Amino acid sequence: MVEKKMRRREEKRRKEEPTKGVVHFSTAYPASVEEIIGRTGMRGEAIQVRCKVLEGRDKNKILRRNVMGPVQKGDILMLRETEIEARPLTKSGGRRNIT
Repeated sequence: MVEKKMRRREEKRRKEEPTKGVVHFSTAYPASVEEIIGRTGMRGEAIQVRCKVLEGRDKNKILRRNVMGPVQKGDILMLRETEIEARPLTKSGGRRNIT
């Protein structure tokens, strides 16, 4: 009788505890780098590229994105979202009309 109660408590505790070691990933869509536009950021730490989405709702859409780290033409980027596009680089490379 006591053993049954102990087993029930143990089973109940297992159900209530969150499972450890489980990883949940958000969906990502592959995009290939078509062109490297230039460097951006305060110190040039990001690279602006044009990439073509390969799968998903926006398949074959060409986006302008900022990428951190080394990248070259033909690389595959995994994008979490394909709706927002980066601002285009200006020729001055600095602030625009700020007084």
